[in-house]
Order: sequence, then C-alpha cells, then structure tokens
Amino acid sequence: MLRFAPPLLVLALAGAVALVPSSPVRAAETAPAAADVKDSIGKAHGVLKAKQVEDGSFLPKFGPGVTALVAAALVRAGYPADDAVVAKAIKYVEGFVQKDGGVYSKGLENYTTALAVVAFKECNADGKYDKVIAAAVKYVKGVQDANGTDDKELKFGGTGYDGKSRPDTSNTGFFIEALIAAGAGQDDPALKKALTFLGRAQNLSGEYNDQPFAKKSSDDDKGGFVYNPFDQDKEKSDKRTDVGGLRSEGGMTYTGLKSFLYAGVSKDDPRVKAALAWVKRHYTLDENPGNGKAGLFYYYHTFAKAMDALGDEEFTDAKDVKHPWKKELFDALKKQQKEDGSWVNSNSAFLEGSPELATAFAVLSLSYTKAKK
Repeated sequence: MLRFAPPLLVLALAGAVALVPSSPVRAAETAPAAADVKDSIGKAHGVLKAKQVEDGSFLPKFGPGVTALVAAALVRAGYPADDAVVAKAIKYVEGFVQKDGGVYSKGLENYTTALAVVAFKECNADGKYDKVIAAAVKYVKGVQDANGTDDKELKFGGTGYDGKSRPDTSNTGFFIEALIAAGAGQDDPALKKALTFLGRAQNLSGEYNDQPFAKKSSDDDKGGFVYNPFDQDKEKSDKRTDVGGLRSEGGMTYTGLKSFLYAGVSKDDPRVKAALAWVKRHYTLDENPGNGKAGLFYYYHTFAKAMDALGDEEFTDAKDVKHPWKKELFDALKKQQKEDGSWVNSNSAFLEGSPELATAFAVLSLSYTKAKK
C-alpha cells in the first residue's frame, strides 16, 4: 500500500480556507518563530536539491507522484515556481501528461494524477496549466466513475490507485484535494459522491454508514476513519478488531476530517463532530495512532491540513488541554530533522524510509506552521 500516499499525498496543497485569528499577537504566541521555520525549510530545500535526479525527478521508479509532491510542497512553503528545484521537478511531471488527460507512467494512475493536479495548480500563476488541469480532473473523475453508479455499493464514489483498484480513504482524499485545487464547488457531483464513500469509511454507524463494521465499532474507535472499509470481509486482516469491527487510524481520520471541511461540510455535521471527538481523544504528534511510527510523516501532513482547515490557533483535547498545534508540530518535526536537512522514518513502511518522500511530507507540513498574518 503506497500511501506516499500513502495509503499515502496533497491539497491542502489545494489551499483550504482558514479563519484569520483575531489578534496577530495571539498568532505569534501559538506559532513557531518565522526565522526558525524558514531555516528548517531552507535546509530541506538544500538536501532535496542534492537528491534530485538530473532529469528533475525524485524516486522516479514510482512514476511522477513523489516529484509532484516535492514541487507542490516547496511552492507552498514559499519557493517560487521558477526555483531551480521546483522548475526541474514540474518539467519532469509535465513529461507524463497523457493523451487521456492522466498524468502517470505505469500504475498508480489516479494517485499520481491527483498529486500532479495540485502541483500544477501551485505553479499556475499565469494560467499555463489550465488546460492540463482540466483534462487531468476529467481523467480522475473517470476513475471514480469506474466504481459504478449504484450508490448502495460500498465502492461507490471512492477512488483507488487506478481504475481497477478498490477505493480507499487515502486515495479518495487525494482525489478530493485535486477537485478542490481545480476549483470544484460544493455542488460538484463527483465531490458529493466522494463524500458518500468517505462516510462509509468512518466508524460512525447510522445515516451515512450502513456497513457492518461500523456497527461493531468500539467506543474508542468511534468517529475515526479506516483506510480500507473492504477489510471488514477479510478475517485475517490486521485492521480488524476482535469483534469484527475495523480499527480507526490517525492519518485516515485527519484525511476524512480535512476532506469534509474542504468540501464545505459544516462543523456541526455529525460526521465532523464525531471525527473531532476522535481527534480530541487521540491528539498526539509522537505517533500515527493505530499504526505507531508507520506512515508518521504522512500523518503529519494530514494533521497539518486538517488543523489549518479548522481555522483555530489552538486545539483543545479531551482532557481540556489547549495545544498550540503549530508550535507542537514544528517542534516534533525539528527534533527529527537530520543534520543534512532531511527527514527519514525509522519505520520504512509506505516508502517513508526514503528521505525524498519523508522530507517532502515534512516540508508540506511545515508550510502550515507559519503564523497567520
């Protein structure tokens, strides 16, 4: 499961709307010093420049996905589209634009196309990529449609790595980011269908989820999201609980939460409220809840996007502890940054043992720690 995409990538890249704090002083108190963030990102830029392949790529054997992620992360972190690293990376991604509108090599078509849409959007100040983005969005909508039109089926509305793969929460989250980046409105049919799938991936039995696993959810898992709801039918899946439910995961819960918020779902909606309740119970930056250290940097970027979309400078957990989440996220990342400026996960699952991917996620995460002006 390539979650570097994982089961991991990137809209917020798409730029979710966040509320501006009422006091600049308050924002400064809850965010790390701008100079510290700039220094950390600058060191990361240096190591990415050193690791970039001559053709502009990063981890090219996995197609253009990681390269698109790096380009989008750097632009969002403050580097211009004509920065040497960004320009080479985006040119490399351009080379994978296909006649059908997708942006891919072999495999992972939906995943890499969704990431490319966000990257092109970040570098699209002059409208250079308007047609490419429109064609790519049409392509990923086609991938979604391949999962059928019967809204009673579990697969309805979701997307996987390609048109033949079963859908999952992570890829559907990237799909939603691509739609939002391309300017989709809240009434877009594809967006509404995607939310239907995500509703069925949440441990919240009721109006939005009629799946058996949700009815067997523990109190602790309630409100959180699972990666693959189809695991409910796999008795040997390590995602299943003893009673036949599915375990909620941190990265997937933040993916579901940010997706709802990006799509304009109200904070008063029962799905959002339940997800927030789960987050309050499991707030942490020490691990990816449900997965330990696996997918930790993917987790960080979904955490950052969701917190940013909520629009608050502090987050209050279930114990009524207020967290200046920007400072805490920065501190967690800074503590793990290597001397050369990179990040590497000691748990190599989901390709995060590769500094190119882990560093891209870290830079993207850091871009959300800056104080609001």
